[in-house]
Formats: sequence, structure tokens, C-alpha cells
Amino acid sequence: MAAMAGRLRNALARWTGRALTPSAAPRPAVAPMSLSLPAALTAPFEIPVLVVNFFPTRHGRLDRRVTGDVDAPLDQVRRHTVQTTGRVAQALERGSTYHGYRDPDAQPSLRYRVAATLEFLEPLPTWPKPHHHAPMTDYHTIMDRIDIRTWVEGKGIKEVWIWGYHGGVVDLWESNMAGPFGDISNSDRDPYDLPVLSKTYTVYHYNYQRGPSEAVEDHMHQIEAVLGHVDRHLFWDRFVGKTGEGRCGWAHFPPNGVRDYDWANPTYVYTDIEDWTPEGSGPRKLLNCSRWQSDSLAWFIFWMQNLPGANHGLSWRGRPLSNWWTFMGAFDEAMTAGLALTQPIAAD
Repeated sequence: MAAMAGRLRNALARWTGRALTPSAAPRPAVAPMSLSLPAALTAPFEIPVLVVNFFPTRHGRLDRRVTGDVDAPLDQVRRHTVQTTGRVAQALERGSTYHGYRDPDAQPSLRYRVAATLEFLEPLPTWPKPHHHAPMTDYHTIMDRIDIRTWVEGKGIKEVWIWGYHGGVVDLWESNMAGPFGDISNSDRDPYDLPVLSKTYTVYHYNYQRGPSEAVEDHMHQIEAVLGHVDRHLFWDRFVGKTGEGRCGWAHFPPNGVRDYDWANPTYVYTDIEDWTPEGSGPRKLLNCSRWQSDSLAWFIFWMQNLPGANHGLSWRGRPLSNWWTFMGAFDEAMTAGLALTQPIAAD
């Protein structure tokens, strides 16, 4: 996996542990009535995806001299990327289902649709980006090659999923963004590495040496980047919380995590992740890695299902919370409307 971008690292460096005590406080009353939102800001949100595959081949197999560590029949890698693409989309939809693990009637806020798949039997284009040990993937060249303007502005594509390789021979960004509101992503946020169009699009770079968990992790970090940009305090301080605080954690740190990627930590902690409220009034439960079967993908889905989604009924300082998935499904519309992680209160 590529290193976490500097901005996310800085946000996470402030984590410090402190003792926990269980709380049996009841959940708050239903949030105050919010203003009616236009249809463009109402779930479910469709996410049309353009998949772009780079398969450098030699004699019917991927060329390890190019990929660094992938040497498999082309047909096998094709099947793997198709299957994994489907599993990633399914995981993201499940993750956007608020409390889907206990509410059988809950519906996803995001609906993914693969609009098209493009394939190139050639290496990823790269360029010598300063301060990188390996050549950086040239995303601008890829976007020009596929005519991204037509796909985004003409056909409504919101996300581009690139399947490529890593192997120490290329560098990459797990997520990258361009559009009228800038680059809010898990990258160095270079304003020139993608064509800037009239609509926002997000590029994810997957590694076909890996599986759905690593691909979904790219999306986890993008969620962290976007929600932290919209409201750093409410997301990082209130939802994520500090290490040992018993809030919800983030991609690398579940509530009981003490180090990066601590998904199999058997230590029990009291956490309000399943009944999170901004002020911490929800009941806490003893949980450990068995809640997500010590599995990173299961942890990602569980974490996402506890983000305030459709029909959550939560409020903060007298204001109802928004459906936070709006910022992943309708970013431009949300930013244009000035939407925050909280909503305005309806006038009497």
C-alpha cells in the first residue's frame, strides 16, 4: 500500500490513549426537523464507475519485468480484476447501509454501477516525480488517453478505478481527485496531476496482486480525507476519537487498536461505535476483533455502517446531522449547496 498522505498522518499523530469507563446512558431523542433537501442531495446516490486496466503482457502472461511481482496468465488476472471489482462495489454498498448489520430494512446510500471497462496491454505511464523513489504513475497522461472529459462531463462518470501493479517499480496514489472544489484525497493534492474539469471525479488505483480489502481501504482513506475536510472536529475528534477513547476509530485503528493495521487485536474495550452520538451519550459495549472476525474487510464494512447514513436520527448542538454519504455520492452538489456534516434547522 502507498504511504498515507501527509495531511492524514498529521491528523492522526495527535492520538493519545486514556482510560475507559462504560456508559449506560440512553440514546438521545430524535433529531430536530431539518430543512428538506433537493433530490440531488437525497440518497441513494448512483456512482457510475469507469474501470481502466493496465495489463503489460508478454507471451500471454503479465510481464514481471514490468510489474515487478506479477507473473500470471492474462486471462487469470482479467478474471481476478472482474471478480474483485464486483466484490469492492458490493462491500462499499453494504458499508453505506447505516446499521445494516442490525436493521434488515436499511438501504444503501450508495449504488455502484460499472459503466464501462477499458483495457491496455501495456505498462502504466510514469514520470520522475521529485522526492519519490520509484517513478510516479502519470495520471494526467492516463486521463488524456481515455478522454476523461467525455466520460465525466458527457457520461456522468464519478469514479475511475485503475487496476495496475505496484511491486516497488512504480509509485501511486490510493486516491486522487480533481474538480471545481479542488483535490481532497489521500495524495499530495498536486493541482496539476489530473485534468481539472467542470465536475469532480475521483481516481482510485488498485493493485491486482491484492484483493478487495486493499481496494476498499483506498476508499476508506478517501472517506477520511473528505469528511475531515468538511468538518475536522466532528469527524476526527468526535467520530474517530483518540486511541483508547472508545469512539469509532479509523481505517488502520479499530476502537481497540494500539498500532497501524491492528485489526486482529483481541483486547476488549468499551466503545460506542454501534450507538455513536457526537456527544458520546450512546451506550458502550465491550468489543474486540471478534466483532469483525479479525478481518480487515469486515472491519471496513462495519466501520462504514456506523457513519451517519440515511435515517440515522442523530443531532449535534441542536442541529440534525446530514447523511455523511452525501459527500461521497454527490460531492459537487453538496459543496455547491454549502452542506455540512450538520444540517440547518427548519424554521417554525
